[in-house]
Amino acid sequence: MTQDHLARARALLAEHPVVDGHNDLPWALREQVRYDLDRRDLATDQTGRLHTDIPRLRAGGVGAQFWSVYVRSDLAGDRAVSATLEQIDAVDQLLARYPADLAPALTADDMEAARASGRIASLKGAEGGHSIANSLATLRALYALGVRYMTLTHNDNIAWADSATDEPGVGGLSAFGREVVREMNRLGMLVDLSHVAATTMRDALAVAEAPVIFSHSSARAVCDHPRNIPDDVLAQLPANGGVAMATFVPKFILPEAVEWTHRADENMRAHGLHPLDTTERAMKVHHAFEASRPRPLATPSTVADHLDHMREVAGIDHIGIGGDYDGTAFTPEGLEDVSTYPTLIAELLSRGWSDHDLAKLTWHNAVRVLRDAEDAARAVSARRGPSNATLEELDG
Repeated sequence: MTQDHLARARALLAEHPVVDGHNDLPWALREQVRYDLDRRDLATDQTGRLHTDIPRLRAGGVGAQFWSVYVRSDLAGDRAVSATLEQIDAVDQLLARYPADLAPALTADDMEAARASGRIASLKGAEGGHSIANSLATLRALYALGVRYMTLTHNDNIAWADSATDEPGVGGLSAFGREVVREMNRLGMLVDLSHVAATTMRDALAVAEAPVIFSHSSARAVCDHPRNIPDDVLAQLPANGGVAMATFVPKFILPEAVEWTHRADENMRAHGLHPLDTTERAMKVHHAFEASRPRPLATPSTVADHLDHMREVAGIDHIGIGGDYDGTAFTPEGLEDVSTYPTLIAELLSRGWSDHDLAKLTWHNAVRVLRDAEDAARAVSARRGPSNATLEELDG
């Protein structure tokens, strides 16, 4: 990678900015300051506190962001629903506070309009089917509040879908889980298959009537972690029309980091902390552990290795970027925050990626997949109305 590659990357992103599939800023704001934006003013540099702020989004060439309205999977039922509503409200507060920089977006046309106006298109993605508490009406309510994708699970199984990081439960998707996918397709809400078991991925693809996404997952053939996507699933994306968005989380992309992270998570639990906690106290525990046991370092080249493989298997029209900033304690060296996307693009340029292919990676594939989901929803909703099925009716 050279300075010329970096200059070319910045020029490319000025025309074809990054659509990032997953950023956990709302949860970080909840955990750190209970959404008090006076204490975390995103118009100013928040380095050392957050991975994300508006100046760094601008520096990184970000043109659209799916903000995750994630809630932890140990919340269940009404608690999960209410916490998700609070997360949605937090994104709405961001949009109201920074209207010159962040543009609300519900559709592919909205994304293009935001880009034309020089603002960052802001979409919402729910992370985990526990957020709907087994209710299709709640799913529809989230859609009405602007949620445009839902990750079917987070780290734990739910009643109707298996997670990648839990023991097999229903063996993929249950009958109700398949109904959830169908209803999401009818609405135009993207089915996100990050975090789910490979059996769940395959079941969802078998029933899907619209393109799916992986909002923040990489290639299992490059790093054998259950959070990543097997090649047989990547190979199905062209027929489905979906997009797999490579993540930057070191423990998912660097084989040497997998075991180190397992030990670091155990250390967090020993201190009474959740492994995903990124509060100041938690980060002190993380850094103390790291000081005594240096962690293996991922780099932009590590991420590029995944993207090279994903392009080879799924094709250039079916890949994207989902960094997972503010949802991970550690980031690759050189990809420390949202300002660093040009570094990744420069690495890909150094590997011979064309401007045409990079424009698809950064902008066009993500916009196209949302537009295709909208088109599919119009066709599906012409054939059937809302589903009122229940978990008990379909799964017994």
